[in-house]
Amino acid sequence: MATTVFIWEGKTRQGAVQKGEIAANTKEDVMSLLRKQNIQPINVTAKPKELKLSFGAPKVTDKDIVIFTRQLATMIDAGLPLVQCLDILGQQKENPTLAKTVNQVRSDVESGATFADALKKHPKIFDTLYCNMVAAGEAGGILDTILQRLAAFMEKFAKIKGQIKSAMIYPSVILFVAVSVVSLLLVVVVPMLAGIFKEAGQQLPFPTRVVIAFSDFLKGWGGLGMLLAIVGFIVGLKQFRKTENGLRVTDAIALKIPVVGSLIQRVSVAKFTRTLGTLLTSGVPILEGLLIVSRTAGNKVVEEAILATRTSVSEGKTLADPLGKAQVFPPMVIQMIGVGEATGALDNMLNKIADFYDDEVDSAVAALTSMLEPMLMIFLGITVGFVIIAMYMPIFQMGAAAG
Repeated sequence: MATTVFIWEGKTRQGAVQKGEIAANTKEDVMSLLRKQNIQPINVTAKPKELKLSFGAPKVTDKDIVIFTRQLATMIDAGLPLVQCLDILGQQKENPTLAKTVNQVRSDVESGATFADALKKHPKIFDTLYCNMVAAGEAGGILDTILQRLAAFMEKFAKIKGQIKSAMIYPSVILFVAVSVVSLLLVVVVPMLAGIFKEAGQQLPFPTRVVIAFSDFLKGWGGLGMLLAIVGFIVGLKQFRKTENGLRVTDAIALKIPVVGSLIQRVSVAKFTRTLGTLLTSGVPILEGLLIVSRTAGNKVVEEAILATRTSVSEGKTLADPLGKAQVFPPMVIQMIGVGEATGALDNMLNKIADFYDDEVDSAVAALTSMLEPMLMIFLGITVGFVIIAMYMPIFQMGAAAG
């Protein structure tokens, strides 16, 4: 018989009312269990089943991975065996997808695989950086320390991503409102006034004729054509970026866009220095670290610069010289990396650069937001103002003629 969860209410011998939940086969079993605990049952009912709408497996977010990593680090630091830690974390139901993955990792570790190798079987959840740092932690016997560093690293970049997304919300709303208002004026209001002007048989001013012509264009096949052109451009751009050359060209253009390019460069510097510094601190060799960092660069131009630097380092050169020749990172960053190499404290220097550029990213996001907001407001004001003035000009002419 299937086990059911029952909600119960009862009284103790002292007359105190207690409530709770018990998993049992039948209602009679619940009442029997309560009497054995010296509780007189008052009410026992089956717990109603929760209605859950599922649209595929839930996605594992960065926050889920950070929480998992911190919990695992804490348990390992407390002395629990790795398999037991994974078994405990696999029983948690906050995210079924992550729980299922953790249970699979536990099974692989029980079968004799290393923790890092077991994680590598799930690249969509645990990326290359995560797996390599875990491998370094296992090799050095400092897995708990490495996991703490990983969690801190992921939290910092989750914060940067959140700042950028938050900064884009307000301009996006303004742009949507602007397009909606202008479209409403051109498709609904302008045709009504155009009909009145046509009946009056009046010679219309040039701005009015322009607005009416554009309104007719949108009401006809022109609006659909514009929509298809925009969709086609977006799809074409995505397909172009799937090619090696397309990714290189678009990423290079992005770096040259005013304000936006500066933001991308600062994010790239922060990500490069933070990732490489964390890897070197964790004991990952520099050549392997550069390879991992290149895969997580997020920009093709930066990725190629890092790979060229890795080739130069493998030939015995310093890290600073080839990075300087790539002309991707600011001179200050190159000089600080050179100082870190000369003093033998490259990992510490990289982390200091990352701390500095975290603040620079904040400044760049604020600058981008402060630039976009007035530009969008000016666009909305000019566009709506032009349409309104253009449609009022014939009315003023009619009034002057009548006078």
